[in-house]
Amino acid sequence: MAKKTNDMEFSEAKKVITVHDIDPNILKDAQKKSKKKKGLALTIILSIISVVYVFPVAAVLVNSFKNNTYVKTDTFALPFNDGMWAGFSNFEKGMTFGNYPFINSVINSLIITLISTALIVFCTSMAAWYIARVNSIFCKIIYYLCVFSMVVPFQMVMYTLSKTADTLKLNTPWTIPIVYLGFGAGLAIFMFVGFVKSIPIEIEEAAAIDGCGPVRTFFQVVFPMLRPTMISVGILEIMWIWNDYLLPYLVLDINEYRTIPIHIQYLKGSYGTVDLGASMALILLSIIPVIVFYLICQKYIIKGVAAGAVKG
Repeated sequence: MAKKTNDMEFSEAKKVITVHDIDPNILKDAQKKSKKKKGLALTIILSIISVVYVFPVAAVLVNSFKNNTYVKTDTFALPFNDGMWAGFSNFEKGMTFGNYPFINSVINSLIITLISTALIVFCTSMAAWYIARVNSIFCKIIYYLCVFSMVVPFQMVMYTLSKTADTLKLNTPWTIPIVYLGFGAGLAIFMFVGFVKSIPIEIEEAAAIDGCGPVRTFFQVVFPMLRPTMISVGILEIMWIWNDYLLPYLVLDINEYRTIPIHIQYLKGSYGTVDLGASMALILLSIIPVIVFYLICQKYIIKGVAAGAVKG
């Protein structure tokens, strides 16, 4: 009888035990193990996605050192075979092919990219400051039109755009940045407006009390504070304009002015044959500066976007 009573008391004591009676260290260890498992699973998934995205770039790198025949037949094979290995002859062939020098294409791309980016950053930052501070119906309409322009497909306006650009003589590397300003203004104004709203207006009021007019207030007070977003916008615009093919192809006189993507497109021999090895070599040369530039400046993109997402 006494043994049965002890067993009942022990079972009742087991029922009383709760989660709070468990050692906190055991709970922490269990949570850490759970987080490690989730982190490992997430790492594996992101690694697979990264490989999928990096694979095309790796394929371009490998094929840029192959002979043209093997690029077509053994696209994904490594160039270890003597007959497959072309060395740097593809780079030399691509840069000397045709009557248009490759160096001229590089210079045209640099001119268009730098002038367009500077024009977009300078003009849209001023427009965004005005839109954010002058709370009128007109400014709201302009802002929403700029946001709407980001979702309008380029194919809807490319024919009328090419005709207008040709009529206004915007078909040179020195004038096409005006066209890029129209297409790049939407994203830039959207990001700048978000950042300007996070700037306390009391700073500008203090500058006005000290005797600064609107122009001095913008350039001496607001403009330096826009640096994170300016860097982000500049990086995004540079990557877009440098790699753009369709707009320069429609607007520029391609017999006189070519960018790098257009130059690669015209690596054709007789009967329309394309030297894929030379094309891969020039594609590699064109993407290396953008990749290096992005890797150096990617942290500024995150900072600028995060700063523009905060509203005051």
